[in-house]
Amino acid sequence: MTAEVLSNGSQATEPVSDAPPELVKSVATETEPNTATIEPKKEKEEKQQQVEEKPRESTTLGSIMEKNSSFREESNFLTDLMEPEKKALFELRSLVETNLLKPKEEEEGGEVKDMSLWGVPLLPSKCPESNNVILLKFLRAREFKAKDAYKMLEKTLQWRKESKIDSILEESSLDKDLGSTFYMSGVDKEGRPVCYNLLSAFRDEEMYQKAFGSEEKKQEFLRWRIQLMEMGIKKLEFGPGKPSSFVQVIDLKDAPGLSKKEIRIVMKEAVELLQDNYPEFVAKTIFINAPFWYYAFGALISPFLTQRTRSKFVFARPSRVTETLLKYIPVENIPVSYGGLKREGDSEIYGEVTGVQEQALKVNSTESIEIPLPQAGTTLLWDLTVLGWEVNYKEEFVPSDEGSYTILIQKERKLCYDEKTVCNSFKNNEPGKVVLTIDNPTYKKKKALYRYKIKHC
Repeated sequence: MTAEVLSNGSQATEPVSDAPPELVKSVATETEPNTATIEPKKEKEEKQQQVEEKPRESTTLGSIMEKNSSFREESNFLTDLMEPEKKALFELRSLVETNLLKPKEEEEGGEVKDMSLWGVPLLPSKCPESNNVILLKFLRAREFKAKDAYKMLEKTLQWRKESKIDSILEESSLDKDLGSTFYMSGVDKEGRPVCYNLLSAFRDEEMYQKAFGSEEKKQEFLRWRIQLMEMGIKKLEFGPGKPSSFVQVIDLKDAPGLSKKEIRIVMKEAVELLQDNYPEFVAKTIFINAPFWYYAFGALISPFLTQRTRSKFVFARPSRVTETLLKYIPVENIPVSYGGLKREGDSEIYGEVTGVQEQALKVNSTESIEIPLPQAGTTLLWDLTVLGWEVNYKEEFVPSDEGSYTILIQKERKLCYDEKTVCNSFKNNEPGKVVLTIDNPTYKKKKALYRYKIKHC
C-alpha cells in the first residue's frame, strides 16, 4: 500500500484520536421495553457461562494506578459548580474578607492595601473571576470544606512571607546547572504548560553531591525547585476556561536507586511543600520509564499524598512512553527524545502550522510514504515516529528518470522504543520522490506519525 503525499502537504487521513483508550467505553442501550420476562433456561445458562468466562478485573499495582489516573480537572465557571460547592466558595470568600483582610485594614488605619496571591487580588470585588479560580484551588484541596481551605490559605500566606517567596524570582544565585533536569516545554491538549523532570542527571556523583551533598545544598535545591514553580505560574492564566495548572512529566530512566537516601528525603519534602502551598497546580503527573524499584518508593510516599493527588498519577513503562504521552500531549509538543516531533528550532522549520499526518501500519505488512520532489535543488526535512515501535525502516530517493539510480538515504534498520524520533533531511539534484518504507512484521496494528517541509533554494 502506498500513501501518496502531495507536495502541498495535503493527504486524506483520519485525525489522531484525542480520547485515551481507557476512557472509551462501550455503552449498551436498552431497546426492549422494561417488562418482566422469563428467559429460557438455555439462554440463562449461556449468559451465566459468559459471566464466568469473563476475565477477572486485575488488581495489580498497575491496574490500581490506572484507575487512579482517571482524574479530570473541574470547571472554574461559577455556573458549573454544584450548590454545595457554591456555598463553600461564598463562605470562603467571607472568611477571607472577615478574618484576613479586615484585620489588615484596621492595622493600616484605613483602606487595606492590595493583598494578592500569584498576582490575583484576594479581595473578591477586585477581580472576582480570577479570585474564584484561586479560592477554588484551596477548596478542592480540602474537599470543599471552607474552614479547612481558609486555614490552608492562611498557612500558605504565612509560609510565603517567612520564606520570602514573593521575591524569589529576583534571586539570581540559585543553581543554573539544574536547568537541563527540570524545564518547561510546550503545552498539553488543554493548553496547560508541560514541565519535564529528568532524574537521570543525579546518577552523576558530582551532580548528586552538588544538589544533595549537605543540608545547605538540600535547602538550596528545594528553593530552586520552588523558584521553578513560581516561574511556571507566570505562564498560567487564572480565569474560567483558561489554563491554570500544569502537566508534569517525571522521567525515571537511569534515576538514582533506593540506596540514595538523600534524594528520597529531599523529593519527599519537595512533594509536601508543593502539595501544601500550591494546591491544584498539577493537573496530571506522568511517570515515564518507571523501574521496578520506583513502585516500592511510591508505596513509601503514598501515605503523605491525598487521594486526590494520587488520582492524578499516570505510569508508563519504557515501551509505552510515546503512546502514553500522546494521550495527553499533541505529538508536535512531545520532545523527539520521547518519540514526539518537537525538536529545537522546529518553529523556524515548520512554522506555526505543523501539518502532522498519519499512516496506518497493518498487521504483518509493508507501507510506504511517498513525498514528491518535482524540482531539482530542493531540500526536504522530515520527522517520523511510530506508535508501538518494533518496525523496520528505510529511506530512499527514487529519481523520476528511469535511467537514474535510486539513492539509499538510510539503509533498513529496526526502530525500537528506546530510540529517538527519526529526524532527517535530503537535498535532491534531480526531480523524483523520497520514499519512507516501514515494515511491520508483528501481529499488532501500529501507526506512523510524520511531518515534512520542502525548502526551495
